[in-house]
Amino acid sequence: MASKGDDARHTDSGIEIRRRYDAADLVGFDPDKQLGEPGDFPYTRGVQPNMYRGRLWTMRQYAGFGSAEVTNERFKFLLQAGQTGLSCAFDLPTQMGYDSDHQRSEGEVGKVGVAIDSIEDMRLLLQGLPLDEVTTSMTINATAAILLLLYELVAEEQGVTADKIGGTIQNDILKEYVARGTYIYPPRQSMRLVTDTFAYCAERIPDWNTISISGYHIREAGSTAVQELAFTLADGIAYVSAAIDAGLKVDEFAPRLSFFFNAHNNLFEEVAKFRAARRMWARIMIDRFQAASDRSTKLRFHTQTGGSTLTAQQPENNIVRVSVQALAAVLGGTQSLHTNGFDEALGLPTTKAAKLALRTQQIVGYESGVTDTVDPLAGSYYVEWLTDEVERLATEYLERIDEMGGAVAAIEQGFLQDEIEQAAYEYAKALDSGEKVLIGVNKFVDEEFDEPDVFPIDPALQQAQVERVQALRARRDNPAADAALAEVAAAAKGTQNLLVPMRAALKAQATLGEVSDVLREEFGVYQPTR
Repeated sequence: MASKGDDARHTDSGIEIRRRYDAADLVGFDPDKQLGEPGDFPYTRGVQPNMYRGRLWTMRQYAGFGSAEVTNERFKFLLQAGQTGLSCAFDLPTQMGYDSDHQRSEGEVGKVGVAIDSIEDMRLLLQGLPLDEVTTSMTINATAAILLLLYELVAEEQGVTADKIGGTIQNDILKEYVARGTYIYPPRQSMRLVTDTFAYCAERIPDWNTISISGYHIREAGSTAVQELAFTLADGIAYVSAAIDAGLKVDEFAPRLSFFFNAHNNLFEEVAKFRAARRMWARIMIDRFQAASDRSTKLRFHTQTGGSTLTAQQPENNIVRVSVQALAAVLGGTQSLHTNGFDEALGLPTTKAAKLALRTQQIVGYESGVTDTVDPLAGSYYVEWLTDEVERLATEYLERIDEMGGAVAAIEQGFLQDEIEQAAYEYAKALDSGEKVLIGVNKFVDEEFDEPDVFPIDPALQQAQVERVQALRARRDNPAADAALAEVAAAAKGTQNLLVPMRAALKAQATLGEVSDVLREEFGVYQPTR
């Protein structure tokens, strides 16, 4: 945190905020250059001319826990409550490429998301859902290609061809090395899987967003808003560069890139971050990569309210925090939004909390009036100054990362990790000292509290999932599965697009863990050096 005088105010990124702003703070400000029209370059005011006057953002509540059957029930509940898009969380074994009966899966099956071991589980997850009508976002990275292929295979079984399905896989492996840790293979081998997915979808699944370049988890790890923006765009540059190096043409894949940002409590800094992100990305795509298509230059993003801002103390306060954060996302021009349940600092969201979180979005969208005009904060002396300042500071980070050789090299050198760690440390110090106020935690603390309801976890779940995957292996055509897995290994040794043999193996009922193990054998496993 920046040092403070008696009356000094700062954003979460340490940007000093003065008492007031006026025209003198925007000397040299060119509205045509800095803003443009909504839907026009540089998209500061939004990627669509009418934004929410045309249609509201996609209300995409996150769900995924326990078994595929239980998660399917939650999906249907949310759709009936008015949700307009699905968003799925996967358990740690699925994220790390282990089947539920692997020894490393013990105690983690179905805990933080749904367990998916095979095409059988994906069938249960998607049963009865209109896959040609609803879009699905899947928060999955190291095994993203596997989950996408399973989704494609099940859609085809339901009579929905690949060109009719839509959605997003996160597929952002670089931030895993920086912020979350659910990586499997070394960075450069992982990048091959990412770019192979770009190429596969360009040919077979044209309406699928092939990556959601994620600042969300960077922010959850403790970064500032400026760092979240800079490091996310640095990762985006790395993915575009890798795809071009792999022989793809920028305008063939760039329109399907999407982004995923966090929304925290400092409303105006968050709005400025979103507006600056669009402007920066548009210029990056034109200046660095010579993108010719307007669609390649439009930064489209999903927002999730800040999980790390939620408190177990006085959890009802989180309803207000989520409302402020949702408002920031909407004022900033998000394309889709997830609002957290107020009880998520305690466990998975209960049905009550999930429904209330969705109602929060609906009240903002239908009752608040903020959707009636595009970019309602445009022209505010403060907002325009802050947007420029966020962009300036984020650009300084990008220049430092470029000097290191790009995001992959910066990650290998530990630069991004060190910056986030320092920011998290400064924030923790500010909380401890009371410089940063967190209601219910270090100010206005209640000595007594009621025990809240917590989402129950069925202890029998893991055994049932283990029995399911073992029964699948027992009844499938094992020679056919083994032969298909051998083709995956052969492709990994060469340059063939990996998703083609992976699809064949999954169709032959090879499991997620088996496909991942083949790639572990060929690519190795990443071991951080620091």
